[in-house]
Amino acid sequence: MVCLFAPTAWLAAQDQRTDTVPTRSSVDTVTHPFPVHIDSVETALRIKNLNPYFTLHVDSTLTYRLEINKDESKFYWYLRNSPVGLRINKDNGTLTFKAEKSYFLSGKLRYDNEYRVNIGVQSLDNPTERVDTSFAIVFYNTEIVPAKIKPSVNSTVTIDEGDTLSFKVQCDFGSFPIDNITFLSNMPIKNYTTVRKCDDDFTWSPPFDFVKDSDPGKEKIVLLSFIGTNRFMVRDTAVVRVIVKDALNYPFALQEYNLAARNINTYVLQLKYTFVQLDKGVKKTKGARTGFDITSSTTALTGTILTSSTSTGAQQTGKILPSVGVSLVPIKEAVAPQKVFDQNQASSIRSSIKRLDYMLQDNAVVGERDPDISKKTAKLKDELKQIQIQLIDIPLEMTRDMSEKDLNEYFNSPKVNKKYRLKK
Repeated sequence: MVCLFAPTAWLAAQDQRTDTVPTRSSVDTVTHPFPVHIDSVETALRIKNLNPYFTLHVDSTLTYRLEINKDESKFYWYLRNSPVGLRINKDNGTLTFKAEKSYFLSGKLRYDNEYRVNIGVQSLDNPTERVDTSFAIVFYNTEIVPAKIKPSVNSTVTIDEGDTLSFKVQCDFGSFPIDNITFLSNMPIKNYTTVRKCDDDFTWSPPFDFVKDSDPGKEKIVLLSFIGTNRFMVRDTAVVRVIVKDALNYPFALQEYNLAARNINTYVLQLKYTFVQLDKGVKKTKGARTGFDITSSTTALTGTILTSSTSTGAQQTGKILPSVGVSLVPIKEAVAPQKVFDQNQASSIRSSIKRLDYMLQDNAVVGERDPDISKKTAKLKDELKQIQIQLIDIPLEMTRDMSEKDLNEYFNSPKVNKKYRLKK
């Protein structure tokens, strides 16, 4: 028995599948496995991959291509306010830069400085279709440049006692600036200014007794150390070698000179007092002796005249009077002896006074700082000492009834100068 329904069922199945074939309208609604980009004039222009911040190491190279959401062949790129060396390809928007060290050494670029760069893209067909934006670029350097301390003087300085040493402590900041400066010295010093930071001034004046007589070469060496540290406690030290030489304490030397001159003036005044007393004594004695001489001469002359008289009494008197005149001579010597010693002392005192006055004038201080003041002081002291020894036997009497002006007028009077001047 043969079953005939099978072909019929198969045909029925075939008919049913044919009826379910999708129509044209259904084909249009089928979703494609890959999306199709449809360019529209209403889509806004934008840069898809703009990096707002670039950081570059020195001697490195930057190559970065910018992309937009439209056909790049219809747009061009441009830069404004760009640092030296940064370029962009106007056709495809590729940024290129090589951070050469020469840019930084010449000062055209600086480390750790943020450069703001303006960048834009614009349509070749429609000028209003454009994008203007910006990004930042910073350059850094991993090479550490050490900071240095550089005083504004040479490493070796020579000064004299009493002079002032002054200089500025400068710094080369390098990668990390110096934050603090410490000062050290190989020996204790006083009266100096403290240096704590860069560009501070160091000032020091060594006193006059700083160099001792036991120091070799009459000089002393002082080492001034300036130690700078940064925030990482990295140190740099600068040493200034100061040679301090023995020098004259001029203020003290001037006081010593003034004291020597004042002592001479006082001694000269005392000599003038004594000269006045001696001269007055010599003058008084001379007056008394002159009186005796005149009396003796008058008596002898009177006796001679009377002997020629006709009167016997007058003749007898005339014979006696010459004897009286002769008898006055020993009386004169007894009452008013010649004061040759006193006059010689007065002459010696006067010459000593003149010599001391000349020494004061010849050794006067010249200028504000006479380099020969010590020699002049020594000469004045030696001269005063010699004259004091020479006149040690002369009593220095003081008179109270004459002022210094009166003494000078008496000493320099024409009569005194004529009396004690040297005779040929």
